[in-house]
Amino acid sequence: MFVFGQDLMEDSVVWSDEEMAICLDNNRPAMRANARVHYNDVDGFFRKPAIRVGDHEGGFHGLEGSHFMAYVDDLRSGAEVQDDAFHHGDEMVLQAEIGSESEYRRHRLINWKQPHVSRFYFDHNATTPVLPSVADEMRSAALEVWGNPSSIHQDGQRARHSVEKARHQVATLLGATAKEIVFTSGGTESNNLAIQGVATAARQHIVASVVEHPSVLQTFSQMERQGVEATYLAVSRDGVVGTEYLSRLVKATTVLMSVMHANNETGAIQPVAEIAEFARSRGIVVHCDGVQAAGRIPVDVASLGVDLYSISGHKLYAPKGCGALYVRKGTVLKPLQYGGRHEQGFRPGTENVPGIVAMGAAAEIAARDVAVESVRVGALRDRLEAGLLASIPDTAVNGPAVRTPNTTNIRFDGIDGEAMVIALDLKGFAVSTGAACSSGAVEPSHVLLAMGLTREQAKSSIRFSLGRSNDEAQVDALIAAAAECAGRLRRLSPTYAHA
Repeated sequence: MFVFGQDLMEDSVVWSDEEMAICLDNNRPAMRANARVHYNDVDGFFRKPAIRVGDHEGGFHGLEGSHFMAYVDDLRSGAEVQDDAFHHGDEMVLQAEIGSESEYRRHRLINWKQPHVSRFYFDHNATTPVLPSVADEMRSAALEVWGNPSSIHQDGQRARHSVEKARHQVATLLGATAKEIVFTSGGTESNNLAIQGVATAARQHIVASVVEHPSVLQTFSQMERQGVEATYLAVSRDGVVGTEYLSRLVKATTVLMSVMHANNETGAIQPVAEIAEFARSRGIVVHCDGVQAAGRIPVDVASLGVDLYSISGHKLYAPKGCGALYVRKGTVLKPLQYGGRHEQGFRPGTENVPGIVAMGAAAEIAARDVAVESVRVGALRDRLEAGLLASIPDTAVNGPAVRTPNTTNIRFDGIDGEAMVIALDLKGFAVSTGAACSSGAVEPSHVLLAMGLTREQAKSSIRFSLGRSNDEAQVDALIAAAAECAGRLRRLSPTYAHA
C-alpha cells in the first residue's frame, strides 16, 4: 500500500502501511470463540460492543451500591475515578462479562427503575429516525403493493410502478435521470458494487483518500489482496484532500478514483468536482460516497462530474436496508451477483418494494426541504459549537470551515470520549465518538489520526450530528449537560492538568 502526498502537502498527514493496517485490520470484531462480545451496528464497520448485564451470585440488589462499570477501552485507574463522575444511586451500568461459554449463557438483561429522562438525538450521521410519512408509505406498500415487480400481471405492474416512481424521486434528489439509479441494500453495498464493479482485474491501479468510510477502505484492502494496486491520498490537518499533485499520482493502469463527498466524522466536504474533472479527462472512472451528503447539502451529480455516487436510505429518514447507486450512462460496471436482470443487470434479485418506496418518499422530502433545512440545521450546529467552546475550556473543533451543516466534531482535552458519550447518554443525549471497536478495545478514529491528531486527542473527540428533530432548546440543554459532564470528568481525570 502506498499513501501519496506527504512530501507534497505542507500540512498533510500520512499513515505508514503498519499504521493503516492497525487501524483497518485490528478493528475487526472479535473472532475468538470465547470472546463472546455482542456488537451493535452503530455506524458502518467501526462498532461499540453492547454492554451486557450479567447475573451475579449476590443478585442485582446486592450489587446496587457498588456503582461500577467497565469501559470497552482499558482506562485502568481512570475508569474507576471517571465512573463515579456520572453514576448515581439510580444510574448504573454493570460490567460486561467476557469469557467462557457458561458465563455467556448466564448473561441476561436486567431492567431496573430509573427516573424518566427525556431523550434528544444528536447522532444523525449514524442513522436517522424514520419520518412518520415515510413509514406510512412503507406500510402501505408492504400491505397493498405486494406483487413481484417482474410479473406482467396487474399486481406485478402495480409494484413495478411503485419502484419506478421511487427511482424518479431518488434521481431528482441527485440531479440524475431515473435510468441511472440502481437500488441496493444500502451505502456499503453501493460502495462495494462501484469499486469491485470497476476494478475487475489484477495489476490495475485504484485510488482513494485515507479518510474514506470503512466500506471503501476495506474493499480497497480486499482488492489489494487480489492483486490490484492501491494508492491512498493524504489529507490536510482539516481533513481535506489536496488536488495539486494529482497529475503525479495517476498511472497508465489507473482505472478508478474514489473520494467521498462529505466525511461522516467531521463533515468535511471534499473537492469532488475538481478531482472528477481531472480524472475523467484521463479516462479514469470516478466514484463518490455521498451517503453523508445527500439530503444535507444540494447534490447534482452532473455538476460534480462523477460516474458513480452512493447513497443510503437510513441517512435520509428512511428505514435501513435500502440504498442506491447512481451509474452515469455509459459507465461500464460489472455486477457482484448473478441470477437475474433486475436493476438493469447490475443488481439481481427481487426488489425490496416497501424499502424502495420508503426511500423514494424520503428522497422527495429531502429534495424539497434541503435548501431550507440545511440553513436551519446549520444555525443550530453553529449555536451548539459556539456554546460548547465558550462554556468548556480546552476544547477545539476538528475539521474545516466548509462542512456539512449538521456536523461538528469537538475535542475535549483530558476527557475520554467514551466516558463523555455515556455521561451524556445518561442525561438523555445521544452523541458519538465515531471511534472503532475491536475485541473489547476502542481504537481512535482513523479519520482524526489521518488529520494529525494524537491518539489521546482523537479519543477525546465527540461527534455531534444534528437533524430534523433538533431545536434551539435541545441545543441549549445539550450545552449545559456537556459542560456539567466535562467539569465532573475533568475533576477526576488523571490526565487533565488542573489549574
